[in-house]
Amino acid sequence: MTSPAIAKPTTAGQPSAAPIQGHAHPRWARLGSIARWTLAVLACLWLALCTAVGPLYWDFETGTIAHWNWANTAIFIGSFVIYIGIIIALVRFAKLGHVLPDQLSKRLQRTRQRFLASAAASQQSSSVAESAGESKPERTRKHHIDLSPQRIAATMARALMFCNRWIVRGTSRFWKLLLVFFIGWLWIPTTLLAAFGADIRSQIREFSWAWNQWTGLKQPYIGFFSFVPMDIYPTAHYMWPSNPTYLTDQHNIVLTLIYGATASLSRYVTGSNDAGIVVLAALQMLFAVFCCAAASHRFLNRPWMGAATDADAHDAAVAARAKASATPQQAGGLARFLILLFFMACPLAVFATISLTKSPLFAFAFVWWFGIWYELTQTWRPAATLPRHSFIAFILATSVMLISAKYAWYIIALQIVLAIIADRRRWTTYVAALLIPTVLIHGGIAYAISSNMIIGGDPIESRGVQLQMIARVAQRNPDGISDEAMRNLSPVFNKDQMADAYSQQDADPVKSSGIQAKKVSYKWRTVTPDDMANFNKAWLDIVKDNPIIALDALLAKCFGYFNVTDQPYVSMGYYVSSDYVQKNSAWIKSYNHDWRERIAGFAKAWGWIPVIGWPTHGNFYVVLTLLIGAAEVIRRRWLTLMTHIPLLLLMGVMITAPANNFERHMLPVAFVFGFVALTYWRESRAELAAGESMAKATA
Repeated sequence: MTSPAIAKPTTAGQPSAAPIQGHAHPRWARLGSIARWTLAVLACLWLALCTAVGPLYWDFETGTIAHWNWANTAIFIGSFVIYIGIIIALVRFAKLGHVLPDQLSKRLQRTRQRFLASAAASQQSSSVAESAGESKPERTRKHHIDLSPQRIAATMARALMFCNRWIVRGTSRFWKLLLVFFIGWLWIPTTLLAAFGADIRSQIREFSWAWNQWTGLKQPYIGFFSFVPMDIYPTAHYMWPSNPTYLTDQHNIVLTLIYGATASLSRYVTGSNDAGIVVLAALQMLFAVFCCAAASHRFLNRPWMGAATDADAHDAAVAARAKASATPQQAGGLARFLILLFFMACPLAVFATISLTKSPLFAFAFVWWFGIWYELTQTWRPAATLPRHSFIAFILATSVMLISAKYAWYIIALQIVLAIIADRRRWTTYVAALLIPTVLIHGGIAYAISSNMIIGGDPIESRGVQLQMIARVAQRNPDGISDEAMRNLSPVFNKDQMADAYSQQDADPVKSSGIQAKKVSYKWRTVTPDDMANFNKAWLDIVKDNPIIALDALLAKCFGYFNVTDQPYVSMGYYVSSDYVQKNSAWIKSYNHDWRERIAGFAKAWGWIPVIGWPTHGNFYVVLTLLIGAAEVIRRRWLTLMTHIPLLLLMGVMITAPANNFERHMLPVAFVFGFVALTYWRESRAELAAGESMAKATA
């Protein structure tokens, strides 16, 4: 079977690099430039605000934006200057090829050229001496006392060139990258075994109750004194079918079936869930190895540029232009080293490989998917055939994303629209790889819910912002809730329990999630769809009457995602040393118990170090990705922005997520940040080359 067609590279293999140069009226061009810079300024204002309010909300008891003072203003101004300065530097780099002043940049460039020339001369002299028959000991005696700056510089340059050459050689093929990731991550499942929290236990419990039902065991269902898995999240009873059903889509039904069945088999064979959990963690690590190697191969090596082409003159010309590109086909050693260093050393990636919760699985599938989009944009025109393996990978990556995160289908749906608008001739590719999997998987789950085979997730899950606003008002200003708002709210929530359960970092207690010390804030047993219809009215009335407190609730729930100085509410290290692993497991807790604590403790201590610890946190990569996106808008890289829109949507997911600065929600953005930065550098080089060519042509 052949896949639908997509496009091959254009000149220099960089179809999306150069901004679209039109012949618009100067007035419209100025308005467009103003609009683009306005978006960049707004992004910087948002980041600066989130940075400035951090000290206010770190005081959990009394922190409020009403206490804004000169210190917060200074932080706001300083942060804004830094963020807008980074964007200006990125735009300047894309325009001029350097960030520093022209004279200093030229001087550094000459120094670099002399540095490399000295290495080449030193290499040549060594080769001449060797060809002349001079032995290595003689050469060593001849040069061992030469400690001149030129000789030291030459030696350093040769060492760097040697390292660069071998890093490129060692990662120039997919199988090599596969081996690097496998060996680099092998210690994780072998010494830590698995990392997990409450989610997988809930999924295993769901499957066990469903299995008991299928085998004829009588169990409690709806009733005031009954307490079943759906009551833990909880899911409103009006959503339960009259016939007992214990499977839900709360944690994604496909994953629930896979995790639950594996654990059940493990209990049957070994007597506990632990063996099944370890197997699942090992399989996820292998999936992560494959996804990261596949994406890295596409971004670092761009294999399609070296692929065999047809014999016709057009394809030969395309290949020749690609070889003559200002941007080499393969990334250099430094880019490879930094990207691999992140995956091998950053706790975000290391711990995610074995963390059995839906977000890491989605994140690794997203990395795979993101790499395929890069191949699509790099082979945009003229029309050619997408390799079969890439087409199949596109379908599989989309499918794994859909089964691991509910919000995946929103991202994919928008991408279908954008891709078809940008490239109508290859609409069949997007229909086959994006639309059909979405219809089959998302539509199949929707059908299972509507036919009462499984229970859908409670809509209250998506109302975290509203819940936090109401709960904060109930706690800080209970008299500020009007009688009308109270009449609309009381059938859904208990105001006093909301106030008692409120935590500005997490909306889960307010919606009565969990089993320990459960507070019945959300009246999930008795609420009806008609009651929910009045919930928005109550929320609007409460926000209008308490705007400052409502704004506090919004900012306190999401500022950490965009504040590089904020520590995570729940880090990825939590899953490594959680009580579920260290205390409540059968035998995993006894395997390297202290080593697991030391690893998690080391990651936490590293993350607390100012500046040096920032790269261990997801918000560092979220902020930088947003700044690069703003620079791409200014440079009018619309095709690249189309593939980066999912990153912006993921930031929206962070804002609406139940908890503030929850690191697992930031994993997809963090994992692809290195590839985003590499793409920006490549396209900047291509733009400069295009500008120089145009200048020579018009000279």
